[in-house]
Amino acid sequence: MFLSRVRVDLNGLSRELLFEIMGGGAYGAHQLLWQLFPDHSEARPFLFRQEMEEPTGPDQAPKGLPLFYMLSDREPVAVAGLLDVQSKPFAPALEVGEQLAFRVRANPTVAKAVEGKRGQRADVLMAAKFPFESGDARSSRACVEAMDNAAHDWLASRAESWGFRLPVKPNVGAYRQHALHKPGRRDAIRFSSVDYEGLLEVTDPGRLVETLAHGIGRAKAFGCGLLMLRRP
Repeated sequence: MFLSRVRVDLNGLSRELLFEIMGGGAYGAHQLLWQLFPDHSEARPFLFRQEMEEPTGPDQAPKGLPLFYMLSDREPVAVAGLLDVQSKPFAPALEVGEQLAFRVRANPTVAKAVEGKRGQRADVLMAAKFPFESGDARSSRACVEAMDNAAHDWLASRAESWGFRLPVKPNVGAYRQHALHKPGRRDAIRFSSVDYEGLLEVTDPGRLVETLAHGIGRAKAFGCGLLMLRRP
């Protein structure tokens, strides 16, 4: 695997794609990053996460430029005048019981049975919010805590199957609902995302490495699922 940091030369973008990328448009970002794999035409070989580039020093102003983190099963190829790439091989050596800081942007959903229809996916946080009446109740502390707990439970209940456990409750934030418009498709692609950040403990190194390669949850083509680790 290869772990990469990708920067975009905004001058190389069309006006339409420029506005989409700067607005966090995941579909445009996905199509843009595909250009790093010019000889690949099969299944998507990468996971990615979009951020805004931070200042490199304490006295520098925020750059506000798009920055992508990417994990791929092959080395990406930079695109002159458009995409600058810094890559390194990624083969983590993990041990049972090791604790690592993590970040992940995930799409927390559960399968929802609908009689007579194919199973549908339901937004975990919206499901937690639903029992609260509209208005002040939905901005109440109780509602916020219910959504936070639902997001935490979604990750904690799946952690062992992904090769880790959560020794402490992670921070949950940046809940967003997305509507992406794909050319040739009438209806928007809708999904939600949540940012998790905290500490995990390795329970199955092999399984966790597999999880890193395949990502967490759904909406991986739209910037979700990339589990980022570092030693604290």
